[in-house]
Amino acid sequence: MGVLDHFSDLCSVSSTRKSRRKPFQTVDIKVKMDCDGCERRVRSSVSSMKGVKSVEVVRKQSRVSVTGYVEPHKVLKKVRSTGKRAEFWPYIPYNLVTYPYAPQAYDKKAPSGYVKNVAQALPSPNTPMVKYTSLFSDDNPNACSIM
Repeated sequence: MGVLDHFSDLCSVSSTRKSRRKPFQTVDIKVKMDCDGCERRVRSSVSSMKGVKSVEVVRKQSRVSVTGYVEPHKVLKKVRSTGKRAEFWPYIPYNLVTYPYAPQAYDKKAPSGYVKNVAQALPSPNTPMVKYTSLFSDDNPNACSIM
């Protein structure tokens, strides 16, 4: 069987080109848009890209959400080609952050309900967790005396 395996390896046709499909993802970009023309220009430039399934523009938040089989850096480059200053969406929802008023997290320019995504606002993995079940326990000598 060794000879047949050797011949089959020599005769097999394999593709050297490795094509991987891009993952389906949502890319959020912050773009300052003042008028309907700016919004239309950004929307049309991004929607013409290959792999884009939907484009959502929220002018009040200066946000563009692109969903599809796209690469984030290519979407950012395409938005910048319209002449607008653009960056990746730097904000996360307010309720996901432990310390929203950390010095670098709080931003006056952020849309309502959002803070900047910085490491100081997120909980560190070394902080001890307070267990509220043992806080008022009879076994805890430092428990509340009202119970």
